[in-house]
Amino acid sequence: MSQRPDQPGAAEPADLDGQFIADVFARNCDSRRTLEHIASKWGILALAALRAEAYRFNALRRRVDGVSEKMLSQTLQALERDGLVHREVQTSIPPHVEYSLTPLGVRVADRLVALLDLVEGEVGTVLAARAAYDERAAAGDDLRTGRR
Repeated sequence: MSQRPDQPGAAEPADLDGQFIADVFARNCDSRRTLEHIASKWGILALAALRAEAYRFNALRRRVDGVSEKMLSQTLQALERDGLVHREVQTSIPPHVEYSLTPLGVRVADRLVALLDLVEGEVGTVLAARAAYDERAAAGDDLRTGRR
């Protein structure tokens, strides 16, 4: 009997040829960790910003408004380790570091930018839904059951 890959202690799933099969729904799958790096608030914003152009660290930090130096550094390290971001030390005077996307990073960022465009384009719909929800909540509706 084989264990399911999402069970503790389960081996990584493999196909008939013994090749690794990624399963983002499996607790210990590396694809889930990569998705966590990409789908974090700062990961999404860093990848989307780098899709437009390469940035030096402080310029990227200014572009991604609100991110701390520590969080941006950790995010970029994780994305670089996952093969999505390229870090290049420029040998200018003074030396500086520039971040850009790898080919995989470009493919991922393309999809994220499409999602961001959709969300930005529908923000009016979201705000209307929030207002309607808040109005129902203020009127005493039990929003889970629909009862008053």
